[in-house]
Amino acid sequence: MNSNQNQGTMLMVGALAGTVAFVGFLAMMIIGGLNFSASLSIALVLFLVVAVVLVIGFHRKPASEHSTAVAPVVAPAPAAAPEPAPEPVPVPQPEPAPVAAPEPASDPAPAPGEGTKPTTLEAARDGAPDDLKKIKGVGPKLEELLHSMGFYHFDQVANWTAAEVAWVDDNLEGFKGRVSRDDWVAQAKLLASGGETEFSKKVDEGDVY
Repeated sequence: MNSNQNQGTMLMVGALAGTVAFVGFLAMMIIGGLNFSASLSIALVLFLVVAVVLVIGFHRKPASEHSTAVAPVVAPAPAAAPEPAPEPVPVPQPEPAPVAAPEPASDPAPAPGEGTKPTTLEAARDGAPDDLKKIKGVGPKLEELLHSMGFYHFDQVANWTAAEVAWVDDNLEGFKGRVSRDDWVAQAKLLASGGETEFSKKVDEGDVY
């Protein structure tokens, strides 16, 4: 405080303390029934006590003055960046097994116009040819043509290779392709072994020719 403020404060303290002391003096005289000197002594004590209390109160700084510094605002520490997820470890893929190139057929079908002539006979064995008409696709005329070419028996037809089938197919005048189309070789193998086909049964029963 400056000097003017101190003087004003002291005047206010004196006025307040004097008022309290005077009120106390009157109270001791009138209410308390004390004599003048005793009442005055008590009034003086009240004056001093009130004055001291007021002086202490006026000189005490307000709470707001004791701490004028504003505590600095501490910014929260930035959150730690999340650690990047570990990259997946590539799993080695098994190498595909090498695919072997398909082996060529042991007896590939020859191109049209090619082939190998099968073994033929001059005549039927024991003069008794097989009934080639039991092979589906071989009629009376085609049986005669086969005889003229040297084919009389089922086992001859059953043993034809793919190249020999191609030759016969190409040389059956008027019936080219009939051997492959009706699968004579498979039928002849069954008949040569003593078996029967549905077609050969019909021939035996006289239902075909």
